[in-house]
Amino acid sequence: MNTRPFDQRLAHVLVRPLVPTAVRPNHITTLTLALGLAAALLFAAGTSSAANWGAALFVLARFLDHFDGELARLQGTASDFGARYDYVAGGVSYAALFVGIGIGLAQGDLALAAVAWTALGVAGGALNTVVRMNFEPADGPKPRDYPGFAGFELEDGIYLLAPITWFGGLAVFFVLAALGAAAYACWTVWQFRTPLRAAARRGPGADRGV
Repeated sequence: MNTRPFDQRLAHVLVRPLVPTAVRPNHITTLTLALGLAAALLFAAGTSSAANWGAALFVLARFLDHFDGELARLQGTASDFGARYDYVAGGVSYAALFVGIGIGLAQGDLALAAVAWTALGVAGGALNTVVRMNFEPADGPKPRDYPGFAGFELEDGIYLLAPITWFGGLAVFFVLAALGAAAYACWTVWQFRTPLRAAARRGPGADRGV
């Protein structure tokens, strides 16, 4: 039985035509990063039209984020650098999203409160990225994977950004996403508590471990 999330299965099918080409996983990672930053700039504009386009771009970027890993597996081009680059690109994209939405909403619905929600979202996302980048195995099964059910993962909630934004609920989504990022960071720290404790005992400069 295939327990992989639906979006990863779809990405596996759609990326196949790229296998014999010169396109490499890092090219796709760079594209997703560029789309994520462009989406953040659109959100920062503070208009409903720009936010609608920003939401569409960011959702597209998160879907395409599955393509680099699938392409790496199909081409046999996986690398430690590529895995780390993917983590960094994802972390930067999410941080930019919170900053962009925060700037846009600070001009209207949330005013200065947007600063606090932005800081919470960025901090939660950064903590999650750093922990996973250093302690999650780059290859093979991941014993501490994202929580999920029936073909969907917790991170798939980001796909709701587009319809919620289009129907005028961006401010609510922003607050809930910031709370979710903080809660998910706590969940990640709990899941990785054993290697985190081991790294703390080893002190600064310790090798990456699982």
